[in-house]
Amino acid sequence: MASAAPVVHTKDGQVRGSVENGAVVFRGIPFAKPPVGALRFQAPAPPEPWEGVRDATAFGPRAPQAPFPGMPAEPASEDTGDWLTLNVWTPDVAAKTLPVLVWIHGGAYLFGSAADDGYDGSRFARAGAVFVSCNYRLGVEGFAQIPGAPANRGLLDAVAALRWVRDNVERFGGDPANVTVFGESAGAGVISALLAMDQASGLFRRAVAQSVPGTVFSPGLAADITDAIAAAAGVAPSFEALTQTDPMRLVAAQQSVAARMREFPRWGAVRLSDTPFSPVVDGEVLPRAPWRALLSGVARDVELLTGHNRDEYRLFIAMSGRAGNITEADAATVLDAFAPAPDGAAGYRKAYPGADAGQMFELVFSDWLFRMPTLHLAQAHAASGGRTFLYELRAEAPGSGGVFGACHALDVPLVFGDPGSLGVALIGDQPPEEFRALGDLMRSEWLRFAECGEPGWPVYGTERRTTRVYDLQPDIAPYPEEASMHLWERHQFDALDLVG
Repeated sequence: MASAAPVVHTKDGQVRGSVENGAVVFRGIPFAKPPVGALRFQAPAPPEPWEGVRDATAFGPRAPQAPFPGMPAEPASEDTGDWLTLNVWTPDVAAKTLPVLVWIHGGAYLFGSAADDGYDGSRFARAGAVFVSCNYRLGVEGFAQIPGAPANRGLLDAVAALRWVRDNVERFGGDPANVTVFGESAGAGVISALLAMDQASGLFRRAVAQSVPGTVFSPGLAADITDAIAAAAGVAPSFEALTQTDPMRLVAAQQSVAARMREFPRWGAVRLSDTPFSPVVDGEVLPRAPWRALLSGVARDVELLTGHNRDEYRLFIAMSGRAGNITEADAATVLDAFAPAPDGAAGYRKAYPGADAGQMFELVFSDWLFRMPTLHLAQAHAASGGRTFLYELRAEAPGSGGVFGACHALDVPLVFGDPGSLGVALIGDQPPEEFRALGDLMRSEWLRFAECGEPGWPVYGTERRTTRVYDLQPDIAPYPEEASMHLWERHQFDALDLVG
């Protein structure tokens, strides 16, 4: 173990970390210049080198955002715009050969940061890996379609972080030729986009995508959403006007629009979702929708582990207080919006004849937003010849009287072994031992995959749909959601566009 105040020489300057919980930790290391002033709404620029030793014991500030729903607001602090920082946990700065895992957080492209509780990398480091977590720009700053600005700035931030890892991680004990990116929800959406991006090619060897969202936008839809947010902020939707507008004013405007998306029927199915942002298929940064790109073989050489939770959308139903209050009209609305051709709503009602309104609402939303996009990503990668591993989480959250089931985000406290703020609601601050054991198993299989590309179960194929089933009694079985799989087998996930 290193000294109590270890110093590492990065390519930009020296950083001093600390020793905590059996790992050497460095926080708040810049991987790009602050994207403010003349750099606002631009691609990330390399960080400014510094003299002397930089203190790396505190997280950098989070990108501009509103408080996460149901969570207390972060204490106010001076915002220097130094949002693009990353953090490193390592067991040995001198090792140089350790596998590297790079965590990309979720949060609907609106919320979150690498500093969120629940994302502590100590357990990964103690198991012999270098763990890196990074921030990226969110909301308008990262994903709004703005005239004269590059699209998908949040994705470009992730690429910049991965370039920093390539250039520096050996100095922290990691092997730059053995990098695995992993993330959940919007973080998995970022990873699915990275798999399709020319600029990310060669920056990672493996990917773990947990609950991949199925939403990517056309430039026209994204620009129309930007227009609505600019109008809510009282400014013109131009590059000049937006660069002169305080970031938190735009955050307030985007939250206003997110709360009334049903007022915009031209946004199609997106108007029923929880976020006005997603990666944009702009033809340059993101050339094609990830599913099309993977099917063509662009990521064939990247090993992919992906999966979803059984009851994905139940989290959002429970947190919004709608459990038990969903009507037949609500179910009909989402069936009409989401159920795929050729059978549409009738196909769902035939496949799930016993489902009541609440169950049907949850099922269709889960399939459209997370379950089927994840499955199709696995299928596209496997069909192209890529090594693919699929899982489903079926263990039910033990917290809050069991109302959450195997819901969205339950995999995060399991894999990290740390409940964090949201995880406490899902699993309690002292989860049952069998639940801890399941999390230890998942983390060990993630680590094994990162080390050698073999998580411990057979590859997924389009004929043999072998799936790791994470329950309190883990199993390996054919893909469990066969009824939904057949309903969606002719659907092509692609860029969502304006309608009407």
